[in-house]
Amino acid sequence: MSTVVEISASMVKDLREKSGAAMMDCKKALVEAGGDFEKAFEILRQKGAAAAGKKASRITSEGLVVGQVSECGKACALVEVNCETDFVARNEEFQALGKELAAIALKEKPATVEALLEKPSSKGTVKELITEAIAKTGENIQVKRLEVFDLKEGTGSTGLYIHTLGGKMGAIVELSTDKCVNGCADTKALAREVAMHVVSAKPTYLDREAVPAEMIENERRIESGKADLADKKPEMRDKIVAGRVDKILAERCLTEQPFVKEQSTSVGKYLAAKGKELGITIKPVRFALFILGEGDAPQQAEA
Repeated sequence: MSTVVEISASMVKDLREKSGAAMMDCKKALVEAGGDFEKAFEILRQKGAAAAGKKASRITSEGLVVGQVSECGKACALVEVNCETDFVARNEEFQALGKELAAIALKEKPATVEALLEKPSSKGTVKELITEAIAKTGENIQVKRLEVFDLKEGTGSTGLYIHTLGGKMGAIVELSTDKCVNGCADTKALAREVAMHVVSAKPTYLDREAVPAEMIENERRIESGKADLADKKPEMRDKIVAGRVDKILAERCLTEQPFVKEQSTSVGKYLAAKGKELGITIKPVRFALFILGEGDAPQQAEA
């Protein structure tokens, strides 16, 4: 004769607090597990994983851009994590998930989303962490992309800026210096300022050297074909086209954009002036800008 285990309300409550699952689901899991708390939790996770698989094909257009920078300023990480609705994106648990993903990315420094999914988390692996979040929210959740800057050597600094309006945009920046002064505190602050500029001005390239030749040629072709130049003499047309292309490049290159905190000078000149004040040479090395919903298709097919 089988023994019927009594499932108390406190058992259900405890399992709900640990799993985040619905009360009825918790009770069913406890009954199925014969009152064994850990086994019931495992059952819920298994069911959550099954639910996650069904939701993995649903479109994720909302979410957060999150990031983290190391205390020393030598490493930083930027992550875009997506969900289906703004309601979930504003949920405290989803935001906590974003923070944990950023922390793991900074600590583990994975090169790809796939590598991040295999890293350890508070729920086993990152993949398991996301699977559990899918079970709790009832929405598909995907890590869309990540970028990690890690200065293993040298005296430079990295900086991070996440837009305060709902975490929809974020940027990270790496600056190089020929030496470190004041514990690199000044260059860390500068790197954050430049990251803020990147979020505001949205440059496409670091400098002119980074601009593909085909892009320049394409802009020249577009400008040359504009109607207002049709009646111009060839030498005059070439001069006007060169000026217009030069302006386009200045608008798209980080080092030539007017610095958001001091519009009278460019980012490159601002950094050079700050370097002179500190007695060092400061140069921007690279940047990454994430705008929620932009970029390539999600790298993660499913959690």
